[in-house]
Amino acid sequence: MVSMDLNSASTVVLQVLTQATSQDTAVLKPAEEQLKQWETQPGFYSVLLNIFTNHTLDINVRWLAVLYFKHGIDRYWRRAAPHALSEEEKCTLRAGLITNFNEPISQIATQIAVLIAKVARLDCPRQWPELIPTLIESVKVQDDLRQHRALLTFYHVTKTLASKQLAADRKLFHDLASGIYTFACSLWNHHTDTFLQQFSSGNEAAFLSSLERTLLSLKVLRKLTVYGFVEPHKNMEVMGFLHGIFERLKQFLECSRSIGTDNVCRNRLEKAIILFTKVLLDFLDQHPFSFTPLIQRSLEFSVSYVFTEVGEGVTFERFIVQCMNLIKLIVKNFAYKPSKYFEDSSPETLEAHKIKMAFFTYPTLTEICRRLVSHYFLLTEEELTMWEEDPEGFIAAVEEIGGDSWKYSLRKFVISSLQPCTEVLFIDIFREYNQTLTPVLLEMMKTLEEPTSVEDMHALLIKDAVYNAVGLAAFELFDSVDFDQWFKNQLLPELQVTHNRYKPLRRRVIWLIGQWISVKVKSDLKPMLYEAICNLLQDQDLVYLETMFTQLFQLLQQVTECDTKMHVLHVLSCVIERVNVQIRPYVGRLVQYLPLLWKQSEEHNMLRCAILTTLIHLVQGLGADSKNLYPFLLPVIQLSTDLSQPPHVYLLEDGLELWLVTLENSPCITPELLRIFQNMSPLLELSSENLRTCFKIINGYIFLSSTEFLQTYAVGLCQSFCELLQEITTEGQIQVLKVVENALKVNPVLGPQMFQPILPCVFSGIMEGERYPEVMSTYLGVIGRVLLQNASFFSSLLNEMAHKFNQEMDQLLGNMIEMWVDRMDHITQPERRKLSALALLSLLPSDNSVIQDKFCGIINISVEGLHDVMTEDPETGTYKDCMLMSHLELPKVTDDEEPPTEQDKRKKMLALKDPVHTVSLQQFTYEKLKAQQEALGEQGFQSLMETVDTEIVTQLQEFLQGF
Repeated sequence: MVSMDLNSASTVVLQVLTQATSQDTAVLKPAEEQLKQWETQPGFYSVLLNIFTNHTLDINVRWLAVLYFKHGIDRYWRRAAPHALSEEEKCTLRAGLITNFNEPISQIATQIAVLIAKVARLDCPRQWPELIPTLIESVKVQDDLRQHRALLTFYHVTKTLASKQLAADRKLFHDLASGIYTFACSLWNHHTDTFLQQFSSGNEAAFLSSLERTLLSLKVLRKLTVYGFVEPHKNMEVMGFLHGIFERLKQFLECSRSIGTDNVCRNRLEKAIILFTKVLLDFLDQHPFSFTPLIQRSLEFSVSYVFTEVGEGVTFERFIVQCMNLIKLIVKNFAYKPSKYFEDSSPETLEAHKIKMAFFTYPTLTEICRRLVSHYFLLTEEELTMWEEDPEGFIAAVEEIGGDSWKYSLRKFVISSLQPCTEVLFIDIFREYNQTLTPVLLEMMKTLEEPTSVEDMHALLIKDAVYNAVGLAAFELFDSVDFDQWFKNQLLPELQVTHNRYKPLRRRVIWLIGQWISVKVKSDLKPMLYEAICNLLQDQDLVYLETMFTQLFQLLQQVTECDTKMHVLHVLSCVIERVNVQIRPYVGRLVQYLPLLWKQSEEHNMLRCAILTTLIHLVQGLGADSKNLYPFLLPVIQLSTDLSQPPHVYLLEDGLELWLVTLENSPCITPELLRIFQNMSPLLELSSENLRTCFKIINGYIFLSSTEFLQTYAVGLCQSFCELLQEITTEGQIQVLKVVENALKVNPVLGPQMFQPILPCVFSGIMEGERYPEVMSTYLGVIGRVLLQNASFFSSLLNEMAHKFNQEMDQLLGNMIEMWVDRMDHITQPERRKLSALALLSLLPSDNSVIQDKFCGIINISVEGLHDVMTEDPETGTYKDCMLMSHLELPKVTDDEEPPTEQDKRKKMLALKDPVHTVSLQQFTYEKLKAQQEALGEQGFQSLMETVDTEIVTQLQEFLQGF
């Protein structure tokens, strides 16, 4: 491709890209193979740029060219990547990407914006200083298309740069935000004012176009405001923008009043309104103290629209959810809660608390509580109809599985273990102001003491809502409600009403009892409760079947809705987790069914997440027997953790956890289990919150089969580690080095060879006096392993480092020992402290003048180590190394403990081979000193001992009595 000119190469690549869009696999497959071969060829991405910017070509071909270019950025743009693009080609590509913002196809325009952002993440601003100025100039042009595409790109670039977490990157983004914030504000105000003017004129096409620009400019401003400033409250422009949001929100809500709910314009308007609320929520989350001046106005705005007539006719469900979230996060914010002793709280906390207390008066709290229960907790007619017609579909429709689902859902049926936004808000406000609200809720309960007519559906639903509130507030109502009497006199009779209309209340009562049973129910009432439950289990209403634990598996096969299966699987997982190994006799049919369910759930990633969770607990319960699941289990792990597969977005976290427990419970390595590790390199490049689990997985392979694993993957793994060490936090660096330390511990011969490229960095860190104690401790642990267990490799490393530092080997060794002695206090783990003593003692006996010169330091560390590990036998007065492990018998597991995993057993066996646990420091010290004495003679040895502090010598002699 290098030999062709750009036009010739474009013709060839265009032809193959065209073939790659074919529906005929005979044409498609060879084309894909050819493109894969070209991925690493110089000039390929210049050709792709030439193709996807040519608007006369077929859309599908251009789309494919953009995708290949985007994937190429991920794989080959970094300097250290294999087959990395040359700096010259990258320079040309960067210039070409921002030459014209005139892409007519919106989907392709979005992809181009994303790939520009990907390049910006790696190169802006150092290698691409002209990007931001070019974007700013481009969004000022009068051409609508160019302006929109530039603004779209501006947003994606800002979003990407804002997401970078390293301190240096955050500093760069802060500098960027300071430089462009004024422009971003004026841009947003301009587009917003233009939209409002055009909306008044009634020109639908014009105001939709302006609204799109308003949204994009607001998205840019959101990222700059939330992530661009360390102390945003000190910036008048930032605070001016945030205060201005409330007026803009009112304007947009009024616009929505005049548009029908089915109108496409209404949908776009609602997106803009939600985006305004996201700015406030994100700012509160990231800068709670800077948000303090906005607390009063946020509460006034949210409460008026959600809990008064002000919101009638203009609010919509997601907006109400966002307002409730804003109220909740202000109420619950830890930064706004003074300590028990007010004087110990910061002035900022006290100021925020004062504002909250002034707002949440008795009338306000009472109105919020009553409105939440009597309006937002009510089941709707639509929900009741669905329950009758399709009970399983009803469950699926009203449940959303996800840890933060309350943030997005106004309300849902509480058979779910997750609570909707309204319920979460109720709980938080009730807990925060329970003294005020308890009488309010008790009064609502009192009005419902009389039996409710089955003909009065509204009264039944009100009672259902109040019971819901009493259940949610069970802990706060402990001292205020005589639940035993209430159960006998009111709840139990209501459970016995069999009328069909009473179904919601029967379900609510049994749920309510479930809430209170761990709070306040006398044991002598439980027989009545069990009888009531047994009666309910005879109910043919499918909504109740989920509680029938003895028929969970049959239910799992019977139901068809994805969400219902997820719920049943969740309960199954809890059962398996609770009984652990005792599940083994009962899982046969489930094990046979899960592969079929996995296949059926190909289009339902959240169901697959539930299957993964079940498999995690299943593998833990089966232990080594889980190897029988490998034909199904390993392909599941492979798919879930493969970043090239779209489902990884949903499955990755659970897939990694399953991978880890599979390794921990594996009795031996298999070729298939080893092969899955091919997925790890891209995962390490991702540098996400899953890194810790990735390191545990790597450790799992090292403990399982170090030789085979290291020989297969250590080269690539070492390269990934070298790149990671330059990018991740201090804690991340420690985790990387702990993996290396484990490899050295498990395989002292192969480990140092395989991770040789990392060891000079570790050695340099020691010599440069690494300032973080835990990092220095890890450095010394790594080098200590090499020195103690592979002396010949240490010698070659020392020689390499002597050339690097331009020093003599002996001089460098002396400096290292001196630094080791000086930083010994940084090592807090007893195992590493003993390792240090063993490692430095291993340099003896020696006639090397430098080692003899550092003899005093070596003895000091040895005596410190002896103090750490030696315990005195009170009967004999002799000392024993408490770290020695001399027996192979595994400790017995009590009924309260989980049995050891296969990895626990491997670690135990490893400890029984580790010098730290097999070599007596007392005896090793004696033998090394004896050998040094024999090498120097008595007089020479005494001269050496005289360099040691007399107190240290006395302590040493006490430890060595009896030798």
